[in-house]
This record gives sequence, structure tokens and C-alpha cells, in this order.
Amino acid sequence: MTTSTGVITGVSVSHRQADVGEIESAAASSQRAAVERLLDHAAVTEAFAIQTCNRVEAYVVTDDAGAGRAVLESYAADIPDSVLEWLDHEASLRHMMRVASGLESLVIGEDQIIGQVRDAYEDARSIGAVGPVLESAITKAIHVGERARSETAINDGVVSVGSAAVELAATEHDLTDATATVVGAGEMSTLAAKALDARTDADRLLVVNRTVERAERVLDAVEMDGQPLGMDALERAVSAADVVVSATGKPDPVIDPSLVAATGETVVFDLAQPQDVPESVGELANVTRYDLDALESVTEETRAKRREAALAVEEVINEAFEELLTQYKRKRADEVISAMYEGAERRKTAELEQAFAKLDLDEEEREVVESMADSIVNQLLAPPTNGLRDAAEADDWSTINTALQLFDPSFTDEETDGLAAIAEHASGGSEGMPPAIRDRLDDRT
Repeated sequence: MTTSTGVITGVSVSHRQADVGEIESAAASSQRAAVERLLDHAAVTEAFAIQTCNRVEAYVVTDDAGAGRAVLESYAADIPDSVLEWLDHEASLRHMMRVASGLESLVIGEDQIIGQVRDAYEDARSIGAVGPVLESAITKAIHVGERARSETAINDGVVSVGSAAVELAATEHDLTDATATVVGAGEMSTLAAKALDARTDADRLLVVNRTVERAERVLDAVEMDGQPLGMDALERAVSAADVVVSATGKPDPVIDPSLVAATGETVVFDLAQPQDVPESVGELANVTRYDLDALESVTEETRAKRREAALAVEEVINEAFEELLTQYKRKRADEVISAMYEGAERRKTAELEQAFAKLDLDEEEREVVESMADSIVNQLLAPPTNGLRDAAEADDWSTINTALQLFDPSFTDEETDGLAAIAEHASGGSEGMPPAIRDRLDDRT
């Protein structure tokens, strides 16, 4: 019996409880590498990981919550307990929706997080790590994120870490006629460039990237004058800049103290994870350095402006959360129902074979008898089928227990294992599972 059951367990390290360095140290080399490592555990049937500049999260699906917690404790063994946030099944479902909708972001309502969730989903799917449980959870979260942005004002105003950095720069520093340098040509760098263009009086933009063609694309997204440059021109671009925004995602720093030691007054924003700009750069007399932790002042103001919109998003999440729980419950009930029908089908087939052995029927007469048997089975099982689905939706697993005792289907070993997982998860332990299943397991031991 192929089951679509299991429980999700998650662990999160984010800006809510960790600083930039702690988030960086918690990250794997890539999202795919994190998922592959999780799948190495025999207890894990599905896995998902998301890593951004301000969060590192891992989720596993196992037969029971204890196994999932054990896997993630091993996975996060080197991470301080003080920065870990543990998520059980229902908390994981709600948290994924909050992440995709932007409520868990450093900048509330940021736009790029929903794209990052999609990318993480595709990374996990590409290696076969997403099964029916995570498929429902992640796609529902993405749908909630889309609704949050189309139905509420959650993403009005400052909507990204890049734009938050520019907002802080414009507030704290005079950028009139300034030269700005953006290092990197990814999504965050592009958002920062657009914000520099729209919200400051800077008049020149230098974009430095390993691939000059991609740097040109960033400049195509803005109206201010600029120049695309390769990484070999980094020192010249930084020396000419009044404000630098760096977001490359490279494994090692790209702007060291020697690069800015001889420049004039310079404001440097490090939006990368791992960090592009070491803290020692901020110790130079001529440099003001900001990292992701320093953006809290801007993001707190954004939070205050978006509280009303956030309440509307919470309503969307609550609605979707209940829908998803109902969906999971119906799937569990459907598997019990499927086993019930399969047991009835086997019994019907056996009885028909015995009857046909005693009767001399032609083909047409056999079809009439088979049709009658099918009709009897379907009519007998239709009421309990509807009742079991309603019972699952209402968390009434005692009714399912009773139904299994009444029908007492003869399960195969594979079906027994699947139903045992469903029943134990639903009832909170083996003592609460239906006797029809528990007795079968006892017989096998």
C-alpha cells in the first residue's frame, strides 16, 4: 500500500534568533547538498531545505515526530541550541506559509522570498526529495505567498533587503551626486540598484560582476548613467564610490580592508551570506559598514507601517492552514478506506470463485453476478466511506477504530504497515491504534 502519510519536522535558524555569522555557519554548501544529507537518513521519506541571506531551514518527513526530531538534531549538531527554532508538523505547515508570504522576513513583505521558496522547492524536487506530504505543504505555502501579495498591501514600500539598505543610506547619508557601486548581479543586487535609482540623488552607478554581460543587465533595469565592469576592476570601482552595496554570495570576502583603506568617506553595505565584507572593514576611520543586522531599524519601521496588512495576511494563512489540515486528514482517511475496499474486493473475488465453481453459468450470466456483487459491495461501503472521511476531518479517530473492527478487513503485511503508521500518528501511539491493526502486528511478531 503506497501511503501519503507522515509527519513534518522542521528546524530554523533565522534573523529572529541568530546573527549573520550564526546563520552563515549553519548553512550547507547548497540547498541541494542539505537535502541530500537529510535523505541519507533511513527514517526520512521526504526532505526540503531553504537557505537565504537571513534564514537556514531544514524539514523532513518521517513516520513519527520523534524520528524526525532525532534526524534534525543530528543534522544541526554543530549549531548552538540558542539559535535553533524547532517546528512540529502543524508549526512547520504554518511557518512555511509565513515565510512565503514575507511575514518571517527581515523586511516584512519582501518580494524575493517567494521566488527563493520556489527555487528551494525545485532544488528538492530535482533530486526526488518531495513526496505527497511536502508537495501539498510547499505548494500551498507558495499559493499563500501569491495571495498575500495580490490581496493585501503587505509588499507596499520597502520590499527587499536591498531597498532597505538604500533607505538607510539615504536617511543617514547625503548621496547627492554620489557614485554608487553595486558588486554582484543577482536578484538582491538588481533590487538594490533599482532602489538607488528610485530613492536617492546618486547620479552614477558602477556594477561589478564576474560576468560583464550580467552587469549590463542590472544597468538595463535602471535609468541612471552607469558602467558595467568585471571583477578585475573592483578596486577602481570601490575607490570611486561614495556608497557600495555588495551581494555576491561568494564563499570568501570580496572587499577586504586594503581595498578601501585609501578611499575617501565610503558607506559600505554587506548584504551577502556568506559575508562579502569582513567586520574589520568597519573599523577603518573612513568607512561606515552596515550588514544585515544593522537593517533592523529600517525593518522595524516597515513592520509598524505594515501591521494592518500583516493581520490581513494572517487571515489568509489561517484559512489556508485549515484547508491544508483538512486535505491531510482526508488523505489519511482515504488510505484507510482504500484498504477497506481492497479487503472487501479480495473477499468478494474469493466468494465469486467459489460460487462459479458450483454453478454452470455462461459468460453473460457470470457478468450479471459479478455486477451484482460489485453493486452490493459499493452500496454497503458507501455510508461508512462518507462517515470515515467526516470522522477524519473532525479528528474522530475512535470512529475509524470502530469501523475497522466492524469490517475487520484481511490486510496484507504491506497494508498493515501503512495503516499502522496512519493509526499511530493519528492516535498518538500504538496503544491507541485500531485493534484490527494492532492484533495483526502482534500476530506477526
